[in-house]
Amino acid sequence: MAKPYATNSSNSLDSLFAAAAKLAEGNSIRDGIVSDIYKTTHEICRESVRYEDRKKLETTYRLDKIVTSPIWGFPIMLAILGVVFWITIAGANVPSEMLASMFTWIEGYLTAGFQALHVPEWIHGVLVLGFYRGTSWVISVMLPPMAIFFPVFALLENFGFLPRVAFNMDRLFKKSGGHGKQALTMSMGFGCNAAAILSTRIIESPRERILAILTNNFVPCNGRWPILILLASLFMAVGVSSQYQTMVTAFIVMGMVLIGVAVTLAVSWVLSKTALRGIPTHYTLELPPYRKPQFIKTILISSRDKSWNVLKRAVLVAAPAGVITWILGNVDVGGTSVLNHMAAFFDPFARAIGLDGFILMAFILGLPANEIVLPILLMGYMSTGAMVDADGLDNIKQIFLDHGWTWLTALNTMLFSLLHYPCGTTLINIYKETKSVKWTVLSGVIPLAIAIAVTFAVAQTVRAFGWV
Repeated sequence: MAKPYATNSSNSLDSLFAAAAKLAEGNSIRDGIVSDIYKTTHEICRESVRYEDRKKLETTYRLDKIVTSPIWGFPIMLAILGVVFWITIAGANVPSEMLASMFTWIEGYLTAGFQALHVPEWIHGVLVLGFYRGTSWVISVMLPPMAIFFPVFALLENFGFLPRVAFNMDRLFKKSGGHGKQALTMSMGFGCNAAAILSTRIIESPRERILAILTNNFVPCNGRWPILILLASLFMAVGVSSQYQTMVTAFIVMGMVLIGVAVTLAVSWVLSKTALRGIPTHYTLELPPYRKPQFIKTILISSRDKSWNVLKRAVLVAAPAGVITWILGNVDVGGTSVLNHMAAFFDPFARAIGLDGFILMAFILGLPANEIVLPILLMGYMSTGAMVDADGLDNIKQIFLDHGWTWLTALNTMLFSLLHYPCGTTLINIYKETKSVKWTVLSGVIPLAIAIAVTFAVAQTVRAFGWV
């Protein structure tokens, strides 16, 4: 029985010598070695291992030839991603409106209670219009999409699809100087960038882990979905029949995601050639078999471990931010609120990058949590001195139009939301994971610089050609 293995060893050595010859011509030897090892072990397993369910194994191999194909792998990934976004957008609308209505109903009773007790208006403003309204906005906006997105993503993982995504993305990340596992940490970022930073622990190489940390922000987290979805539906899907608006909105949001992935790869490549030079470590991934998802168990666990934890974090951060925003909107200096003074200060620079002072001010005040950017913006426009939820999408669009919005404003607001610095919680997690002020600062400065550069280029190009 030794002879077949001797032959295999001889073939392996021949393959290694051939790979070494290729290396002398400038090609990589590593992939050849790994491929040869896999081929040899596969031949050994085929001769010595017996499978009880060979039909299931053959089905997995046939599916993998399609799902991990260089031709079909990426289109299938994009199609599934689009379906996930469509399900999330279509499914979250009604429960979000129901939650918002419920919180508004409760707020009415809270206000009546404060009035009955003759509580000073400033206390009512801080606790109800600031603390309660800001918190209720975050819950009503975040909870429904998370309750859909996280379980669907968990079901894909349970089915065995996400490892195939990592396998496909490994080709791109390796060319950009990153690691294949970065695809998994990037996927986590769709739900919460703060949680995704913790997930980078699966990357063994310190250099590649820093790469994953610095670039994770470029995929939209759950707090950025409301801005992307709202503006895509109000300004980008205009003129589309109502039955197709959700689908068109999903495609536009998916386009934003693809821009984020492209920026992730580009920044990874630049950093791997400059500040984080090094040779990418090899990613050997054993693809698990496809299996029937455990629907109830998976949904319950993902809701408990991901949706609830992310929501709790967002509420803890957004609650004090709502109080601070109310104070800024109600403290007057020279007859104008501090909020309006801030917007006027930022306006000249914001106009240059296709935004306005209120938009830029909302992003700055939204540092604690991206979920509160939109209500802060509406509050500034309506000069209510309290975080607001305008009644209906048509009214929200009219508010934007009254303040000079065009499709360029909406596009650049979406791009800035996609690319700008991480939220406060994510920055804290980055510092905890890296123990470095330098990397923490860079993780905020690099996205901000890219967001400004991209929006400036888009704004100046569109204006130069007279498209607005």
